[in-house]
Amino acid sequence: MKPAILSNIMLSITAFIWGAGFVAQRAGMEFLEPLAFNCVRSFLGAFSLLLLSIIFKIKKGHNKSLDKWAQRRYFLKAGIICGIALFFASAVQQMGMVYTTASKAGFISSMYIIAVPLISLFIGRKIPSTIWFGVFLGALGLYFLCAGDGISKIGYGDVMIMLSAVLYAVHILTIDYFAPKVDSVKLSCVQFFVVGVISIIPVFIFENPTLAAVLECKWALLFAGVVSCGIAYTLQIMAQKNINPALASLILSFESVFAVLTGWLILGETLSVKEIFGCILMFAAVIAAQIGNRKNPSKCC
Repeated sequence: MKPAILSNIMLSITAFIWGAGFVAQRAGMEFLEPLAFNCVRSFLGAFSLLLLSIIFKIKKGHNKSLDKWAQRRYFLKAGIICGIALFFASAVQQMGMVYTTASKAGFISSMYIIAVPLISLFIGRKIPSTIWFGVFLGALGLYFLCAGDGISKIGYGDVMIMLSAVLYAVHILTIDYFAPKVDSVKLSCVQFFVVGVISIIPVFIFENPTLAAVLECKWALLFAGVVSCGIAYTLQIMAQKNINPALASLILSFESVFAVLTGWLILGETLSVKEIFGCILMFAAVIAAQIGNRKNPSKCC
């Protein structure tokens, strides 16, 4: 199978897992506060990847231009930088999930598809006109999804999820930079361990986690940690070795559709007519933003 096709398949699986992950995150926070949930699931993701690495003795990736010690330092640098980027993105998203539904969070989060090329603008890359059209559609879609009954109806959770979408775009570009140079599974393992460690201090300062609360949402934590973190993020890193980051973000944005479907099937969430129209506009923005990039990907990302 061609590497590009395999990457598309891996990213599609990742999108499905992440979409279902919104439901797990929303359900888990019925018992556990957001930073604590994020901390525990990150450690679960890290340890599951460590176990996977040991069992299958995954071959090390390496940068041929560096010697052995330089490779290790580079690997740790990559893991720490990616972990810090992921910590801020996932923590903000998790806090936003307290105040909004899994369905809305899934669609608002998909706006990282717009943020990826826009951030690329600041590092000197040309932005196709289709991107700007996508920004317009995305903004209009966000209005109907979050503020269809007036700006005052935009919730705190909606704003937090919007911010997390920008932060996830930063993480996608960070992964794109490091993924071809280091081992995928080990990079994913280190980044989640970094997220877990960074989370410990704010958890005990701002929250009051208990073992009973952790046990109450164990299934949500296991899905969010082992499946969503351990499996999905590793698939993302592996896939981004052979695919353009903007195209990767297009495929990953389908998590928004899966979030709505799983939110409806499992949590019984529904959307109003205006919110559905907003979702349609946002999905159109995601597609429109990538038309020019697929024709000439090097110009954007």
